[in-house]
Amino acid sequence: MSNKMWGGRFSTGPDAIMEEINASIGFDQRLFAQDIAGSKAHAAMLATQGIVAGEDVEKIQDGLDTALSEKALAHAATVMPGFTHLQTAQPVTYGHHLMAYVEMLARDRGRLRDARARLNECPLGSAALAGTSFPIDRDMTAKALGFDRPTANSLDAVSDRDFVLETLSAAAICAVHLSRFAEEVVIWTSPAFSLIKLSDKFTTGSSIMPQKRNPDAAELVRAKAGRIIGALTGLLVVMKGLPLAYAKDMQEDKEGAFDAFSALSLVIAATAGMVRDIEPDTARMKTAAGQGYSTATDLADWLVRAAGMPFREAHHVTGRIVALASDRGIGLHRLSLEDMRSVDERITQDVFSVLSVTRSVQSRVSYGGTAPSRVRAQAKRWLKRLQVEAAKA
Repeated sequence: MSNKMWGGRFSTGPDAIMEEINASIGFDQRLFAQDIAGSKAHAAMLATQGIVAGEDVEKIQDGLDTALSEKALAHAATVMPGFTHLQTAQPVTYGHHLMAYVEMLARDRGRLRDARARLNECPLGSAALAGTSFPIDRDMTAKALGFDRPTANSLDAVSDRDFVLETLSAAAICAVHLSRFAEEVVIWTSPAFSLIKLSDKFTTGSSIMPQKRNPDAAELVRAKAGRIIGALTGLLVVMKGLPLAYAKDMQEDKEGAFDAFSALSLVIAATAGMVRDIEPDTARMKTAAGQGYSTATDLADWLVRAAGMPFREAHHVTGRIVALASDRGIGLHRLSLEDMRSVDERITQDVFSVLSVTRSVQSRVSYGGTAPSRVRAQAKRWLKRLQVEAAKA
C-alpha cells in the first residue's frame, strides 16, 4: 500500500522514476572536473559535455525503443481505433501505433548524431579571437581531447554556439515526440476513452478526491517538453543580436543546455517506464475501433475493386450508406444486403467480408501498413537492430 496522503486506494507506491520526475527541485549546479584555463577553453569544455550528453540520451533512448518494439510485437494484432482530428478514422493495431514512435525516435537519434558530427571540433588554441603567435599544434590538442579536428577559423570558434543550438533543437524535437505520446496516455487513460490503464507506479491520487488516479507521469513528460523547447528558444534569442566574436551573453548557454538534457534524459526514462507499465484494454480497444463507421474506407475500396466504380463515385455511395446506418443508429455491418442495394444495386453479399475491424487491419499489407504481419516484421527488425547497436556499445 502507498504511504502517500492520497494513497488509500493505491496498492503500491510510485515507481522510482515516477518519484524523480514528480520531484520539485531547483537546478542542480554543474561542477566540471576539467581544469581548463581562460576563455579559449570555454567552448571546448562545453562541446565535450555536449558529446557526453548526446551519448547518454542515446543510451537511454535505446531502452525506450526496445520497450516500444517489444510491446508492439506483443500487440501486433491488437485492434484499436486510429484517429485523425481525434475522431475515429480507421482501425489500426496498438503495435502499429507504438512503432510510429520508434520511427520518430529513430529520426531523433539521427539528428543527435548529425549534430555531434559538427560539434566535435576543438576550439582550443583559438585564443581570444585571432589565434596565437605561439607555435602550438592544434591537431595534437584536438586529438588529445577526443575531438575529430580543430576548428578552422579562430573567430568563428569563439563566436559559435551552433553546436549547442543544434543539439538543443534535436532535444526539443525529441521532447515534442515524447509529449505527443504523453498526451495520448492522458487521453486514453481517461474514463471517456478507457483504452489503456497505468498502474499505481505511474499515477498519483488526489488529496481531496479519494477515487482519483491521475496520470501525473505523463503530464510531467508533457510539461517538461515545454521546458526543453524554452531552452532552445531562449538561446536563439540570446544569440540573434550578437556581433562577432565573444560576448558575455554567451554565458547563458550552459544552464539551459544542461537542464534541457537532464530533463530529456528523465522524460525518456519515464516514458520507457510507462510503455512497459501500460496495460491496453484489448476488448475496449476493439469495440472502440468499430465505432464511428471506421470501416467506411474499406467499403469504398471494395466498391472500387468489386463494382468497378471510380473512387469519387465510391466515396459518394459510401457516404450515403453511412448516412443510412447513422439514421438507424446502427453500424455498417448491421445493415442488410437489401439496405445497401437500396443505395446501389451493384453491391453484393461479398461486401460484408470487408466490414469487420479485424479484416480491415489484416488487409493493410502495404509496406509500413498496420497489418499484423507488417507490424511484427517491423518490430523484429528494430529489436535486432537495437541488439546489434547494444553489442557495439
